[in-house]
Amino acid sequence: MVEPVEGLGAVTIHVRDIQVARTYFREVLGLHEAGFTEETGRAVYAFPGNPTALAMHVQRPGEGGREPGTVSGIVLYHHDPRAAVEEIRRRGGTIVAEPVEVPGPSGPIVRAVIADPDGNEFVLSSGHGAPRGR
Repeated sequence: MVEPVEGLGAVTIHVRDIQVARTYFREVLGLHEAGFTEETGRAVYAFPGNPTALAMHVQRPGEGGREPGTVSGIVLYHHDPRAAVEEIRRRGGTIVAEPVEVPGPSGPIVRAVIADPDGNEFVLSSGHGAPRGR
């Protein structure tokens, strides 16, 4: 039997202004820009300790997918979301929901919600699935 999905290679979001997005993901979230192609206006970011990439570009007319500012539910991990939120705030980032403790599968976890300049939302969580060794 062949499994239809073997992994997650990248998550792609649409943005209104690629240069504004590039600045945010580098300077506010501190992600490493793994590549940028001027001709296509596509940027790719690497997550520490994870092979999955975050890709972004300006949505072209007629292109499918979510409109800029409508992405939510992507979960990013940090061992201390409260400290991460304060750093994101210090760097000028938007906090949509302050950190709160919620029940998790192995005990309480802390979650917050942040947004990029287009309003795409990302959950910041200490919970299940976070990189080990922290």
